[in-house]
Amino acid sequence: MSETRDRLDQPREHRRSLRRRRGRDEDRFGVFAERFARFMGTARFLIWMTLFVVFWVVWNWAAPEQWQFDQYPYMYLTLILSLQASYAAPLILLAQNRQEQRDKVIAEQDRRANARAHADMEFLAREVASLRMTTGEMATRDFIRSELRGLRDDLEESGRSIAAPPVEGVAESAEQPES
Repeated sequence: MSETRDRLDQPREHRRSLRRRRGRDEDRFGVFAERFARFMGTARFLIWMTLFVVFWVVWNWAAPEQWQFDQYPYMYLTLILSLQASYAAPLILLAQNRQEQRDKVIAEQDRRANARAHADMEFLAREVASLRMTTGEMATRDFIRSELRGLRDDLEESGRSIAAPPVEGVAESAEQPES
């Protein structure tokens, strides 16, 4: 072995492989197919194709015979359009398959997000129900006031009077003599 391969502080020699990486090239071709399919679905493509066919027909009809390149009645034009269609159809199908795969991934992500949202809603519904049950068992301020009024009324009927507890500041100023 060479000395540089045995040393860890030296980088290895980079050798190119004759094999190509599949994923990157397939993705690149898929992107090309999608762009091609998008272009074929535009008005610009239809205009260019129409101009091409019109030019072909006019040239082969009006040009001198030695300049005409389609001597038979548009046989080469038909061949070119068939060839273009034979390549366009698989590229369009490839683009549709890639879109379908993206749609499946998006649908799966949406399904997961919906499942999480559903679980969150169920958790919140349980929490709200437990809060309602807890507050149903708690004594409210109005309930306590009514109970205290009832006790005060009972004590007043029995002849005992209840003095209200002194409030700070109010009781002290009442007890001091005026000078």
